[in-house]
Amino acid sequence: MFDTVNATADGGAIAYAFKMVSSEVQENMLGFNIPPEHQDLVHEHWRNFPAVDKFWHYMLALIYTMLMVSSLCGNGIVVWIFSTSKSLRSASNMFIVNLALFDLVMMIEMPHLIMNSFFQKMLGYQLGCDIYATLGSVSGIGAAITNAVIAYDRYKTISCPIDGRINKVQAIILIVFTWFWTLPFTILPLTRVWGKFVPEGFLTTCSFDSFTDDSDTRVFVACIFVWSYVIPMVLICFFYSKLFSAVRLHEKMLREQAKKMNVKSLASNKDDAGKSVEIRIAKVAFTIFFLFVCAWTPYAVVTMIGTFGDRNLLTPHVTMIPAVFAKSVSCIDPWVYAINHPRYRAELEKRLPWMGIREPSAETQSTNASTATQSASADA
Repeated sequence: MFDTVNATADGGAIAYAFKMVSSEVQENMLGFNIPPEHQDLVHEHWRNFPAVDKFWHYMLALIYTMLMVSSLCGNGIVVWIFSTSKSLRSASNMFIVNLALFDLVMMIEMPHLIMNSFFQKMLGYQLGCDIYATLGSVSGIGAAITNAVIAYDRYKTISCPIDGRINKVQAIILIVFTWFWTLPFTILPLTRVWGKFVPEGFLTTCSFDSFTDDSDTRVFVACIFVWSYVIPMVLICFFYSKLFSAVRLHEKMLREQAKKMNVKSLASNKDDAGKSVEIRIAKVAFTIFFLFVCAWTPYAVVTMIGTFGDRNLLTPHVTMIPAVFAKSVSCIDPWVYAINHPRYRAELEKRLPWMGIREPSAETQSTNASTATQSASADA
């Protein structure tokens, strides 16, 4: 009898110990700190990973704080300078301001992520997730299609400088179009008509659901991939290829005409064609497009792997790295303008001299051009 009692006691102790161990394991898994009533936010894929160490959360908060400050300062200056400077109030520069506004929308969600990182979970749960993902969706999709519009504008301006320039009314229409372009794949998952917004990675950020294993989710992800990434990318590549073809054709015509006139070059300087204001602005636009590709392609690849590939490759840390890249492009864009845009540099030199930016004046450029012309004439 005593043996039976002892055996029962031992069995109970073992069961209790097993329960405690199981509880400890669960508490150390990702999503353990989310209340039971909100556990449906966490996809089963993330429950297979240990909870992220608080060091990584704090590190992410630090990175996003620096990105937020950089984005707010850089894009704020872009909007201020381009909106208030008469020399920069052109239809083409309206698209630059529009891109800066989309980048500022991305910045708005960063304080939420910083707070999430300190609490190590999504504050506001489903509502907080929806707000965060909506801002990210509007900013990401809007920036993509705005890059396509900028490529179209650069192509029209450089290939048809006399009658091909976009006027301000047309620019406003195109800008309104870019904001409408963001609506379908923002409103549909927000209202859960098609797709939904869910936490990702460290469970402190949100994006559209790409892990639910059903045909409806797969079709949704394929459509948003085409809408927000493939279509803008194809348009950008098409317009820039047309632009470069037009530039090469123009340079060829100049060389042939110079040959007929028995001069070395029709330009005052052999490098003038490549250093003209419009060409420099086109280079700025292409640089921003290149940054966009580098920032959003890894995120697009992760999304497609989550939907159609091997999800075991997607750990919380792996998925957060492309997300940081995607956010960083909104902070880099304005500084690219400062480095390369000639008129913008001139305004920065005049209004913010403490930044140390120097742009050669028109008189200096004219003097250099005259000197080059005289030199070329003497050689001839």
